[in-house]
Amino acid sequence: MPAPLPPTELHTSERVVVLVSCGLSFLGSSLLVCTHALWPELRTRPRQLLLYLSLADLLSALSYFYGVLQDFDRTSWDCVLQGAMSTFANTSSFFWTMAIALYLYITIVRGSPTGTGLLCCFHAVSWGVPLGITVAAVALKKIGYDASNVSVGWCWVNLDAEDRVLWMLLTGKVWEILAYVILPVLYILIKKHINRAHAALSEYRPILSRAPAFQPRTSIADKKLILIPVIFIILRVWSTVRFILTLCNSPAVQNSVLVVLHGIGNTFQGGANCIMFVLCTRVVRTRLFSSICCCHYDELDWPLQRSNSYWQRPEPHKDKDVPGPERTKPLLSST
Repeated sequence: MPAPLPPTELHTSERVVVLVSCGLSFLGSSLLVCTHALWPELRTRPRQLLLYLSLADLLSALSYFYGVLQDFDRTSWDCVLQGAMSTFANTSSFFWTMAIALYLYITIVRGSPTGTGLLCCFHAVSWGVPLGITVAAVALKKIGYDASNVSVGWCWVNLDAEDRVLWMLLTGKVWEILAYVILPVLYILIKKHINRAHAALSEYRPILSRAPAFQPRTSIADKKLILIPVIFIILRVWSTVRFILTLCNSPAVQNSVLVVLHGIGNTFQGGANCIMFVLCTRVVRTRLFSSICCCHYDELDWPLQRSNSYWQRPEPHKDKDVPGPERTKPLLSST
């Protein structure tokens, strides 16, 4: 590999933008975790997987925030610690994103039952593999100052490591590129299955007009979850572009716009997921706003609860996005 480029200088405005992105991602991930903790009825299996993704994104946002705030100019103990934390959290986020896609493919397309065994497998891979890679990288002294050519102020793979390209791949890039391939393939298969199911329903609708309502394997919420890989690719692609430019030893890697996009893309995953699965999800949004504003149920079109329980689900006819229990039992009914 040719000699590395000179360090990328971060301007104050660039650092401020990335720090704000880190803060929003932290708040978004925290909000997703809080909704999971406060409302037990939202704890479906896909939401549970989204919780683990949010935990990884939360840790990632914290570590990136510290790195951008410090703007390291050499390898130090806190540089190594921050680099190890972000490596673990970032890689874990890749694995959990792919785990969600795999789960939806198994349940929607294959129709296979999923139990605790699959979840344990997800945990072993999505936490275990990143942890093993991170421990090995730290033990071999591969984590350190990287001159911000493949980062935005934080530490990652040590610039002085002779095999730094190999460790850049192992500590993130190979999993990121793998996700670019696996996620679209799985979600295209899911989309095709959904379309075939809708086509079959349309064909037999006259026969089923007086029969019990068709029970689809998918819901609006499941389709919304499919946006996770779209968000992932849009946010992460700038990091991959800078990595390729670094390999080519191109000075374009220091372009200010590219640096800012890289900084936002690596740090805003939690914020993007919060927008989609809290603010753009009516059931969760209504409960959240009601809790904050202390509004009455009738002011938010919620049915009045006359029992001792505090909350109940909205009536089916008032929310087209939430099918009634007699119509379907969606995989992600509250997402």
